[in-house]
Amino acid sequence: MAEILGIGMTHAPHLQFTDENMANVLRRLLKSELTPAAMKDPQNWPAGMRAEWDSDEGLTAARRHRAALLEGVRAARAALDAFKPDCVLIWGDDQYENFREDVIPPFCVYAFDEVDCAPFKASDGLGADTNVWNEPKDMVVKIKGHREAANLLAEKLLETGFDVTWSYRLHHAQVLSHAFARTILYLDYDRKGFSYPIIPFHVNCYGSNLRIKGKTIEGRLPPSPAPWRCYDLGKQIARIIEESPWRVALIGSSSWSHGTLTAKHHFLYPDVEVDRQRFAELKTGHLRQWRDLDPDQMRASGQHEMLNWICLAGAMEGRKASLQLFVESYIFNSDKALALFPPARQ
Repeated sequence: MAEILGIGMTHAPHLQFTDENMANVLRRLLKSELTPAAMKDPQNWPAGMRAEWDSDEGLTAARRHRAALLEGVRAARAALDAFKPDCVLIWGDDQYENFREDVIPPFCVYAFDEVDCAPFKASDGLGADTNVWNEPKDMVVKIKGHREAANLLAEKLLETGFDVTWSYRLHHAQVLSHAFARTILYLDYDRKGFSYPIIPFHVNCYGSNLRIKGKTIEGRLPPSPAPWRCYDLGKQIARIIEESPWRVALIGSSSWSHGTLTAKHHFLYPDVEVDRQRFAELKTGHLRQWRDLDPDQMRASGQHEMLNWICLAGAMEGRKASLQLFVESYIFNSDKALALFPPARQ
């Protein structure tokens, strides 16, 4: 019988880093010539940022950050194991990994039988030479897909006016994009193994702010899909699953505001205040308000990747999360939220 479990989580790299390396994004920015000299002085930071940095450059804060995140991640894994899904759909973004200038779809359903996952591949030298599991940087694991369910999903979305693309193989990337790989990595933080088939569902979160390491694309780029479109797509996916024979876990995976995307903060720290507003809406069950969020305001607050969560919000319309956690941080580049939406029949 069809049932749906909803999970909101993060795929930020911080959980894979050791505590000593968790603030490496900020350390790199503080050495950059692009960062204003005044902003390299902690006296000019918000009080909360100074408190996190403290005299140990964030080491104590890193331990707290990990503990708070693991509370949510372990709760998500426990819920997943109790639910025993036939497959797990993950909404995630792509940062010039599988999609590049030749094609950047707003949405893409991956219909794999199996795919390679290299979770430490895309960490950009920020401490990835070591990780909390002491596993090799070039580690590759095989992850099962659910081609039948992915095909049905693409078919029904196309029939109902959602012009999604679909793919049976990776395009430019050799392994699963970071958003999906790290989501799986964290759900298996305690190394129990991850045997659930997945349906990676790409969302073009960056749009006109396409993320390319060391490269600039000239001219104006097309935008991401609008929040209302992501919300409606998630809502339609839930309808399709409810008419299917499968038990499916739906995961919206991203951090919220990113410091490295927030120009008004000199790209140093996230828009904590706006993220607090979004979390208040999550706690009170007012997720439909996310459908009407202004895309320009989201980009100004570095909330590009929240589109993954907005897809989940649409799928969870009418439900309230049984677990809501908000893990804010000024020095670890992004605020993170975690949420569980139990099956409607539970």
